[in-house]
Amino acid sequence: MTDTTGPLVDRLASVDSVVEVGIGNHPDVTDALAEQGVDVTATDIVEREAPDGVRFVVDDILKPDRSVYVDADIVFARNLPPELHRPTLTVAEAVGAAFWFTTLGGDQPTVAVEREQLPGGETLYRAKDSKALE
Repeated sequence: MTDTTGPLVDRLASVDSVVEVGIGNHPDVTDALAEQGVDVTATDIVEREAPDGVRFVVDDILKPDRSVYVDADIVFARNLPPELHRPTLTVAEAVGAAFWFTTLGGDQPTVAVEREQLPGGETLYRAKDSKALE
């Protein structure tokens, strides 16, 4: 785990079900959540290797299969590019889930958010338009 993975996992583990959008080659958050008993689904636009206990689904957030997200408490994305903020929020709102994400470097959120500075320097953005989970 990286210095910022632990704090992200701590925040996300407060719910029963998380869908991570765009897992890429970095399944450390989903792996740790699954180890803590969270129901985790990971998505990406291409087939990826998922850790044990993590359901993986090929899905494109720009043309989503909403059934993938329907049971999620939080739709989460790490290092989400700005062009995907609004589409991911739309999916989260459609299924009644919160939308939490991080960005790359200096990218700013393109949706209304609450910012939370996590230990290790990561900023967690919680979309204000989504269902609030604390």
